Amino acid sequence: MLTLHQGPAAWGTPNISPFCVKLETWLRMAGLPYQVRPSEMRGAPKGKMPYVDIDGSKIGDSQLIIEHLQRVHGDRLDAHLTPEARARGHAIRRMVEEGTYWALVYARWGEDEGFAAYRPTFLKLLPPVIGGPIFNLIRRDVLKTGRAQGTFRHSREEIHEIGKADVSALATLLGDQPFMLGPEPSSVDATVYAFVLGLLRFPADSPLKRHAAAQPNLVAYCERMRQRYYADWTPPPEGAPVT
Repeated sequence: MLTLHQGPAAWGTPNISPFCVKLETWLRMAGLPYQVRPSEMRGAPKGKMPYVDIDGSKIGDSQLIIEHLQRVHGDRLDAHLTPEARARGHAIRRMVEEGTYWALVYARWGEDEGFAAYRPTFLKLLPPVIGGPIFNLIRRDVLKTGRAQGTFRHSREEIHEIGKADVSALATLLGDQPFMLGPEPSSVDATVYAFVLGLLRFPADSPLKRHAAAQPNLVAYCERMRQRYYADWTPPPEGAPVT
């Protein structure tokens, strides 16, 4: 049995982390059985979530986990793709995970309204009493990392415009197709769904969230993915502890 270690669900989404949603969505798409356990960062092989435990062996990083499972179980989602389609999916995934991601992080950690909305859920991952001060230190480190990466050196308006351009590109690439690469789902859909859902469902308002919500095909795409892969999933009650 594969055990998936990840953070809490929130805002009607399976997880606060888009990378956790990506991996869980991929597992559902591939039809691989798994169980979910709370993430214990001390046991995370790369110091981040998600990670998995497969027969006592821990593997970190959502993409490396997926590639390992593809080698073990076969490429259940992408075997039908042409080399050109595979390259297109790779480029889309890298844009979202290495570019759009930082605009999403800024909306949660860089903006005071987003930070206030994120705080109650993220605190569930931290020890009681001392969680608040630790959270503030984490915010400082996130902002420092974002500046070192480059995105947070820009103005608020510039950061949102960067993210909005990515969202527009996704909407254009999707067009009137049911999935990102055509009539059948592929692994890149796990990534796109996770990140667009994270933008749409995050409770704090932002120009990036409004822009995502203004793309009717992306909104319909998220609902299509939800109905296909999460019809049996029920969001936990608000305020429920991490279990």
